Amino acid sequence: MSNNYYQSNGSEVALFKQAATQRVPVMLTGPTGCGKTRFVEYMGEVLGRDVVTISCHDDLTSSDLVGRFMVTGGDVVWNDGPLTRAVKSGAICYMDEVVEARHDSLAVLHSLTDHRRTLYLDRAGEVVTAPDSFMLVCSYNPAYRSSLKELKPSFRQRFVTVAMTYLPPEREAEVLVSEAGIDLSAAKRLVNCAMSIRKADDIFHFEPPSTRVLVTAAKLVAAGASELEAAEVCILAPLSNDGAINDGLRELASASLLGAATKRVDAGGVKA
Repeated sequence: MSNNYYQSNGSEVALFKQAATQRVPVMLTGPTGCGKTRFVEYMGEVLGRDVVTISCHDDLTSSDLVGRFMVTGGDVVWNDGPLTRAVKSGAICYMDEVVEARHDSLAVLHSLTDHRRTLYLDRAGEVVTAPDSFMLVCSYNPAYRSSLKELKPSFRQRFVTVAMTYLPPEREAEVLVSEAGIDLSAAKRLVNCAMSIRKADDIFHFEPPSTRVLVTAAKLVAAGASELEAAEVCILAPLSNDGAINDGLRELASASLLGAATKRVDAGGVKA
């Protein structure tokens, strides 16, 4: 089995292959933890290409991407950044949460995302033409990005945009079985718990529980934790610090999971 187990949720695999064939960049959109990163890693295996991942953040500079001069052994030498290495090696360069990067840093991508497919290293005095195998892939979560952080429409239009979302419940449960080794019935209960909380997101406005956290919860269940315990520490606790909201979420979880009706009793007979 591939090291990057992936369940297709539509035509994203075919679209990615078509974009790779035509040497056009891809923008993946969708909620946090729905499988965007796993999908890119999986497609790297399918296409037989290395994946260079860049986690974007506020302090990411263009030099962090393309490279800089550094003093090594008393000499000043040029060191390629991850973007430059990906271009030169013909890899897939994956920029995760690209919306977090500064706009001036993203400007270096312009010449790579049009007909030129070229990276200009002004400081090094070098021009790097991307081989056919090079592919630029970016991702972000459009629903929960800050209103102060927007990708310019002119930048978004340089990409083929592939929208992703959570798998249907039955197939999401299969992911938990594959990743954690729990039985299908337990996997379905964890997914049902997540589904009920995702629906409540319209009221509470928090980040909905992702497939990623469900896999983590499933691994704890496989290690011996009860379903409710695993859900509380992996799914519920990260969502909110508000006691009233947490109580409401716990009731939602309790309706789906085993162990919810079981009361622990200590040595003194006091219910916990």
